[in-house]
Amino acid sequence: MRTYNIFTALAILLSTALHAQDGSEFDFWVGKWNLNWEYADGSKGHGVNSIVKMLDEKVIQEHFEAKDDGPYKGFLGTSISVFNPASKTWHQAWADNQGGYFNFIGVVENHQRIFKTTVKQPDGTDLALRMRFYNIEENSLTWDWEQSTDGGENWTLRWRIHYSKEP
Repeated sequence: MRTYNIFTALAILLSTALHAQDGSEFDFWVGKWNLNWEYADGSKGHGVNSIVKMLDEKVIQEHFEAKDDGPYKGFLGTSISVFNPASKTWHQAWADNQGGYFNFIGVVENHQRIFKTTVKQPDGTDLALRMRFYNIEENSLTWDWEQSTDGGENWTLRWRIHYSKEP
């Protein structure tokens, strides 16, 4: 029988957790969702998001639409997310009707699914951006859009959306 010390056991557990990604980490997101959020003035916003798997179930495609008269009125977006089995890395490309485009890397951290990127601002400084999926249940989840100006040490919430799956 082999004996392990605590550090060896922790290293094995960490290695297993880091390499557990198999391409199904974002399957929870697939479906038709009703979305609700709150604006800074307390008014409510809503929209829909349709997420499907395509291309032999290897790619996740998103179609987002804001449906209210608030600041996001008419906002449309789409993304393609894919898992690279060779590097065990998720990638997402997002584009929207406001001219936005982001290229994200996906990670799993503490029961959260995260897509993150860093962009250059007009003044030359870096702005870290991330989408966090958490409180993931069969028919609901929470999604946050956050930014950081200090390399990810501190995050500021920009938009929180509550997802509920269409019946």
